[in-house]
Amino acid sequence: MRKGAAEFAVLSALRGGELYGVELVARLTGAGSVGLSEGTVYPLLRRLQSDGRLLARWDDTDNGPPRKYYSLTRTGREAVEGMAAFWSEFEAQLNLIVRV
Repeated sequence: MRKGAAEFAVLSALRGGELYGVELVARLTGAGSVGLSEGTVYPLLRRLQSDGRLLARWDDTDNGPPRKYYSLTRTGREAVEGMAAFWSEFEAQLNLIVRV
């Protein structure tokens, strides 16, 4: 379940648009996050890219090293929309049980 949640978190973070790796990792590992580690996020990014759900591109910066930016592909957008629909239904059903 955690693997699916981690994938959902990564794809969801990119729903609003392209992010560079460090920024994405900070969102997923920082305070108030889902508790993912950097060692989990980067391999997941590579796998999602390999699976065709993410695009990655390098961009040079004026001051500092190049940054790797990630964005959703059409397949990635479809996947995260399906996961979001499943999550909403799962949450509703779980709330029925928890409120007993």
